[in-house]
Amino acid sequence: MFQYLRTLLAGSRSSVPGVSAAVAQFLRFEKDLQQDFFALAAQSGKPRDLRWLSAEWLDELLIVADEENQLISAFASTNISFEAVEGGEMVDVEAVSTIRDATAVFHFQDEGWGSAGRVVFNMSPPKAAEHMTPDADTVFHRKPPQ
Repeated sequence: MFQYLRTLLAGSRSSVPGVSAAVAQFLRFEKDLQQDFFALAAQSGKPRDLRWLSAEWLDELLIVADEENQLISAFASTNISFEAVEGGEMVDVEAVSTIRDATAVFHFQDEGWGSAGRVVFNMSPPKAAEHMTPDADTVFHRKPPQ
């Protein structure tokens, strides 16, 4: 795996310290990070009157490093399912059951990855990264199979 990472990171122009270790750590703990993200997002109360049912994690993952802010961020592709909260305004809305394309956001800080449960709907990881961290350099990109 580390030879694979060295090859992927060889073209990285980032001077943010610890990028290689951060990428390796994310990949090592990806499943745990996904579970933590879902638990936090489900407790957030957003979107209003919807209950998080599941997140289907897809293959695309983009990790970027922002030199100016010394911030490493990960953007992971997911499909999210909701159900209406009983008694809420969304009970009779037909679109509630529609699976939503989304990107989950993670940040590397204090030598560890975490998430505040932030999700960007209707954007792929590259689009979400461009929107949220426009000056960051891509340091790792796992693309979906063609």
